[in-house]
Amino acid sequence: MHIQKSNIYICIMLNISKYNTVFLCFFIIVCLACNSKENSQLKKTIIKEEKVVEKVTKKIIVKEIDTINKSNAISFLKVYGGLNKETIVLFKTRLGDIKIKLYNETPLHRASFIFLTKTGYFNTTSFHRIVPNFIVQGGNSDHPKTRKLRMKYNYRIPAEIKTHRKHKYGALAAARQWDNNPNKTSSPFEFYMIQDKRGSHHLDGEHTIFGEIIDGFKTMENIAKLDTDKKEWPLEEVFIKAEVIK
Repeated sequence: MHIQKSNIYICIMLNISKYNTVFLCFFIIVCLACNSKENSQLKKTIIKEEKVVEKVTKKIIVKEIDTINKSNAISFLKVYGGLNKETIVLFKTRLGDIKIKLYNETPLHRASFIFLTKTGYFNTTSFHRIVPNFIVQGGNSDHPKTRKLRMKYNYRIPAEIKTHRKHKYGALAAARQWDNNPNKTSSPFEFYMIQDKRGSHHLDGEHTIFGEIIDGFKTMENIAKLDTDKKEWPLEEVFIKAEVIK
């Protein structure tokens, strides 16, 4: 009888243990589900907060656009470049389109070019200087709005000259003042494209090359064929309509 009672006791304990195991498994599953739900909710909250921060930051940048100047240009362009990572810009003209690729290795110049494109500065300008078998230069015009915006965004860009970047055919580089400019700082407004198929390597190391033409070489050649006055200004203006592609 003792043995039988013991067996019954053992059986009862085994059954209880069995139910406990089932309950424990159920409890673990519930906890994991809750944790998964909480983690999912936490991730959604983090993503939402990140979007809010990004939105607020963008608002701050938009607000600061009106105050960009010589003293805050570098910090502004660093933040702006981080929020605007595009590298492809399209120029539309009456003679055809030109597609430009900007280099990430010249971040300040890239950010500045994207900034001026998005704010519409280049849409007030034209290809204003043509030197056949040398360059086609753009980013200026006689339009009053062009002068107004140049005065409003009064800044320069520190040189970002890379030794491996050369003035090859189709290279995009920043214009700059040669006098009293030992640091070779760039104008944010004016740029030029190399039209000489042999390249213009005497300019290597003197200007920041920050991009290149990836489509529209024929358009550049058509612009280069235009007649100019003694100041190399085309007799028939070629206005620019610029837009950021991606």
